[in-house]
Amino acid sequence: MEFRRKVADTLKPEHDDYYLLRWLRARNWNPEAAEKMLRDSMKFRERWNTDEIAKWPTPQILRDYSPHGVAGFDKEGSPIIIIPFAGFDIWGLLHTVSRADIVRMTMQALEGYMKLAYEQSQKTNNPSSRQFVVVFDMDNFNLKQYIWRPASEVVISLIKMYEANYPEILKCCYIINTPKVFAFAYNMVKKFLGEYTIDKIRIYKPDRSKWLPAILERCDADQIPAYFGGTQTDPDGNPKCEKKICWGGKVPKELYTSKEDSFNNNLSFTDTEIRKGSKLKLTFDCEDAGCFLKWEFRTFDHDIKFGVKCVNKKTDESIIEVPLKRVSSHQVDESGFITCQPGCTYHVLFDNSYSYFKTKKIRYSVLMTAPLSDVEQTVAPIAITEEVDPQATPEDGEEHNETTVQTAL
Repeated sequence: MEFRRKVADTLKPEHDDYYLLRWLRARNWNPEAAEKMLRDSMKFRERWNTDEIAKWPTPQILRDYSPHGVAGFDKEGSPIIIIPFAGFDIWGLLHTVSRADIVRMTMQALEGYMKLAYEQSQKTNNPSSRQFVVVFDMDNFNLKQYIWRPASEVVISLIKMYEANYPEILKCCYIINTPKVFAFAYNMVKKFLGEYTIDKIRIYKPDRSKWLPAILERCDADQIPAYFGGTQTDPDGNPKCEKKICWGGKVPKELYTSKEDSFNNNLSFTDTEIRKGSKLKLTFDCEDAGCFLKWEFRTFDHDIKFGVKCVNKKTDESIIEVPLKRVSSHQVDESGFITCQPGCTYHVLFDNSYSYFKTKKIRYSVLMTAPLSDVEQTVAPIAITEEVDPQATPEDGEEHNETTVQTAL
């Protein structure tokens, strides 16, 4: 009751006690911590327009090569999600779609599963049906591609997103057929998982006699694909149930996008260099509700720090929208967007102050769109500033320059 009173201004009619309990359990029954978690998640959902994510047109490459699907329902009516993880070709996907697309696809899948689970709970009159049973098949798992920094960053960002915005939707997770190298990978990601998630994970080596009885204890055999020891098959007898489950696989190299083709041709890009010890700042003013700040950029040969900060014009309160951190934009194009609040100034920063020896070449497009309700789409004025960090040492003969350019489209 205390928690409900604290967050009453954010709740929707469908947010019942069971919904509130999810956030309380995730924060060990601390109403203040649960409130912060819920409000942060609400901001996240607004930023990504999660309530409308089902309408997002998923790229066909993700439909064809993202391994997951619902096989059936457990004995309490919860969806059973099968993920043949070896079919997740993160290397290939990151050479065909953006990281933001992979995040949206994951959100879209989670929201779809949650809707299905909620419908199941209405049918069974059992709130436990709102949770998922997940089976990760790690057969033929290859650690090599996750040593690639962009791949590991994507996986970690997805785990963080799940933990921060989808608490207590997991009933039980069976990770089966794990090779020896999986222990190393799990120890790396375990630090990003909450205790309430770790306690629900069961890990099994490639020994069907151990993991199959554990799964069948919770799920009937006719709800498990025959490939995993159940009795379920496709109408044509396929034991993998590929009509229900996408098994992913290697993305054909002919589908890879080249560096020149990968950029959005509808956008105007700027090429520049950020000198060693310098920063490039872009400033946008948001006057109307419903605006979006969008970015897409690439560096050549080296990484760069990137971040976005919002400053309220009236109160001078600062909010970090995108934490400043080094991104591997020389390996994979960076793109994303946030929803903007009226009466605020947004500062976009490309930071090379940590580099004392290397000037970074960058190609970028950063713009603020007008509200979607406007018939004529416009771009807000942008102020561009390049500055040298006072603690950094400029190249001999170079002077500190600060340039501001106003552009309007």
